[in-house]
Amino acid sequence: MLSLTCWRKSKSGCHGVSERSLGARSLRVVCLCLISVSIPATLRGQVSDAAPSGVIVGDQSLEIPFVIAARGASAYLPEHTLEATVLAHAMRADYIGLGCVLTRDGVPVVLQDLILDNVSSVATDFPGRQRENGHWYVMDFSLDELRTLSIHEPTADGKTREQADSRFPQGSSRFRISTLEEHVQLVRGLNQTTGRRAGLYLELRDPEAHLEQHLDLTAAVSTALRRSGYTRPDSPVFVQCVSLAQLQRLRKPLFCPLPLVWQVSEPLSDNQLREASAVCDGIAVAFPAIIRDAPAAESKTTSFIERAHSRGLQVHVWNLPTTALPVQAESTDDGDLDRICKAGVDGIFGEYPDKLVSWRDRQREAVPGARQFRLLRRDGEIAPQQQRISERDDRRVLR
Repeated sequence: MLSLTCWRKSKSGCHGVSERSLGARSLRVVCLCLISVSIPATLRGQVSDAAPSGVIVGDQSLEIPFVIAARGASAYLPEHTLEATVLAHAMRADYIGLGCVLTRDGVPVVLQDLILDNVSSVATDFPGRQRENGHWYVMDFSLDELRTLSIHEPTADGKTREQADSRFPQGSSRFRISTLEEHVQLVRGLNQTTGRRAGLYLELRDPEAHLEQHLDLTAAVSTALRRSGYTRPDSPVFVQCVSLAQLQRLRKPLFCPLPLVWQVSEPLSDNQLREASAVCDGIAVAFPAIIRDAPAAESKTTSFIERAHSRGLQVHVWNLPTTALPVQAESTDDGDLDRICKAGVDGIFGEYPDKLVSWRDRQREAVPGARQFRLLRRDGEIAPQQQRISERDDRRVLR
């Protein structure tokens, strides 16, 4: 059942706000809050009591971090294919991570990069269509043309990427480029037939480069999501981008109500976090920004998560080293997973969603209903001297 009772955060604490007290002037603010609904905890957003004043949900802390299947189950099948999405869903990933680019005719398709030559048969199928730099670009082809291509594992200089012996054999099957709409409908269908509620975690791939070609990726994806019915703050969709300016466009003037995530590779300063919190709901950050890459006995946790949480921002970690994962899905050797989660990470990207989900299930069984990965405080405000942690500490840990 949907609850229209929200909580207003103020310096004096959280106060209930009934449906009747929400007038038209409050509509814009309420649309930006995460409405409390009866959904699995792993799919809920989070809010820190240390966050700035605004309308928030009373308590949506995560019991355990959610799992984002990076580019689908991309360790097992060619990335961003419908087949990789199906397998990621079957492996019980909470979200399917998909990159979005535009075709020449403005249709959002699911691919990791703007160029096609290292993941497709484009050089063979369309000789002479490359640009002066020698690359074939998605935005130079219509959707009908792109559908004729075969997709395969990424290659570099004609060679498959690392761990090629454990990757899906190239040329043994036929995979195609698919549209964002096709992935949306597929996940919805799987949710209906399995009773699960997997979500989408979309990344806008280089929207500025699209604008240079008079293509608006940000607006196109926003429109596609709206037409698919993702119009509420609690819709199971994250939208991620490296460009904070494009996320600002999504929030206004495009008025996208969905959770927005800024992707960064380095820890942000307090000023940058303050700027991000005015627009975003989370930060997707590279693994080294959370924990220094060192043996467990020597590793140190940075203050980034605590500082982000104090701004009401979730933290999702990407670029997790393969060595951080157990060799087998049923293994109990969790490597760096426990370390980053003790640090308070809210979501984890991974090419091996089955291994992450297996780890997640063991965590739930070990501490049922008791493990919290969010800095929620119900006993008043955190004193500034306790909450503020020097950004120099982060830089020192990451050296």
